[in-house]
Amino acid sequence: MLGTIVNTVAILVGGALGLLFQKRLNSNLEESLYKVLGVAIFILGLNGVIHSMFTVQNDRITSGGELLLVISLVVGTVVGELLRIENRLEKLSQKVEQKMQLSGFSSGFVAASILYCVGAMAIVGAINDGLRGDSSTLLVKSILDGVSAVVMASTLGVGVIFSAVPVLLYQGSLSLLSGWIGPAMTDELLNQICMVGYAIVMCIGINFWGITKIKTANLLPSILVPVFYYGVTHFSF
Repeated sequence: MLGTIVNTVAILVGGALGLLFQKRLNSNLEESLYKVLGVAIFILGLNGVIHSMFTVQNDRITSGGELLLVISLVVGTVVGELLRIENRLEKLSQKVEQKMQLSGFSSGFVAASILYCVGAMAIVGAINDGLRGDSSTLLVKSILDGVSAVVMASTLGVGVIFSAVPVLLYQGSLSLLSGWIGPAMTDELLNQICMVGYAIVMCIGINFWGITKIKTANLLPSILVPVFYYGVTHFSF
């Protein structure tokens, strides 16, 4: 779990530095950075979706997974709305804000947690760390997350620092369960999971623009739909 521990520390340090910069930002600069960060996150998510859906074979570009993406987002949204995940997180965040006197906790915590956990580097890196003791992928991810934590914390606040907790629990669990998860995590399944995950990341970027409000936390069950689909289509019971 060395890679996960380093990743967690990188987010904590980056978030702390971001809070120091936050005090030096005026309102206009903060708003501009907020929107630009939304563009960057949207492009990151779009790049991940394209990478997961499109392949080059015999000098031809082919795509796949469009229907699965639509079904995953629809089913995941229905489940998320029924479970009221976003509302429950907001209530929990409000309690944390009141108890610890931390304003703006919710937006930074949810956005950063999803961004740091849904990518391929988090999944593959944690599994390699657990199976082979290879932390290289997570060490690279730590650098990227640390830098992004500086920018996100400077605009979203202290909630970004607390996103280190779900990263530690999520990646740590993958590493500890890697002996069971690793053999089942094929390239096809990984691409399907990441395709849906990066679509959610795109929604985070859209929220930064202030055009509309997408309940990204309610989309989280969507990530499990490809797992069920893969199990049904590849295994006989």
